[in-house]
Amino acid sequence: MSVEIKEVITRKDIRQFVDFQFELYKDSEYWVPPLKADEVKSLLPGHNPAFGFCKSKFWLAYKDNKCVGRIGGIINEKYIEKINEKIARFSRIEFVDDFEVSAKLLETAEKWAKEQGMTAIHGPLGFTNLDHQAILIEGFDYLPSVASEYHFPYYKEHLEKAGYEKEIDWIEFRLTMPKEIPEKAIKLCETIKKRYNLTAKSFLSTKDLLIYASDMFELLNKAFAELFSVVAFDEKMVQYYKKKYMKMLNPKFVKIVFDADYKVVGFIIGVPSLSKAMQKAKGKLFPFGIFYIMKALKNPKEIDLFLTAVDPQLQGMGLPSILISEQMQTILENGITHVETTGMIETNQKAIQHWKNYEHVQHKRKRCFKKSIQ
Repeated sequence: MSVEIKEVITRKDIRQFVDFQFELYKDSEYWVPPLKADEVKSLLPGHNPAFGFCKSKFWLAYKDNKCVGRIGGIINEKYIEKINEKIARFSRIEFVDDFEVSAKLLETAEKWAKEQGMTAIHGPLGFTNLDHQAILIEGFDYLPSVASEYHFPYYKEHLEKAGYEKEIDWIEFRLTMPKEIPEKAIKLCETIKKRYNLTAKSFLSTKDLLIYASDMFELLNKAFAELFSVVAFDEKMVQYYKKKYMKMLNPKFVKIVFDADYKVVGFIIGVPSLSKAMQKAKGKLFPFGIFYIMKALKNPKEIDLFLTAVDPQLQGMGLPSILISEQMQTILENGITHVETTGMIETNQKAIQHWKNYEHVQHKRKRCFKKSIQ
């Protein structure tokens, strides 16, 4: 039987769209399930403010009366204006190992994008750079962080067979922590602080951290302004992500650097690894998921480094060294031996170089693909 494509319209369709990945990866020991409720809300205009500047459609693929794939199409108007290119995004693509299925899904997204006046399509990318992005092409035998992605090895072959080419890669590292921070590094950081009148702050409560949340997003907009796929977060998006993520942090693994005027000029966010907890939760907070997640947050065995941002006007002043030193001190105090970085764009050599100072393995690679549809 041929592949049938169905547009996602109803709440039932959305639930099927979200549930498909749970069926696809049910036997994988490496896939980390998201929370189903969060995934559903991300596809609802009433919950996700990105719909205010994005057009989108989502589809399911069926074969022999069984759901065998899914894909989304997104047109981020802000990004098109930023780069001055009529380019659409395909998003959240998942499919069984059947080229007829993957080809039909991609053709559907391409046709829609072309109807919207687009001349190219790339992805997988989400509504923003804090959404799902990229396909895993290396590192299939490692557990991803909750901020990363996992896919089966056949995805890359299917994309290339459909005419897609590499646009850009993200790479990830696994770091083994030393037993202590070298005294020389500590003294250097203290010297930098005194020279530029900088202050590093740690946190004991989420309440204290939330005071600076908006300032952190403001800095993130400045620091990431020129990065691939990024558009600035407006106030609605800031509030959306604050609500979604900030209260799930362990505040002691968040470090902020302030200048002489007590303005936020740098931060680093580490998160206790939730990957195994999310596997146990199986996409649901209740009745037991919240217990697994809270236990992982309070008693971390590993740390995932989510975000690091430094004021572009203060580049070259050693702020990343201060942030990393402060973070490493807390990591060592808590007996943590391994750290996972989330994806860093392969061309961002300054950021990558910091992690090469540690015992490390570059173990994962994710890719964004692109295709002309003119």
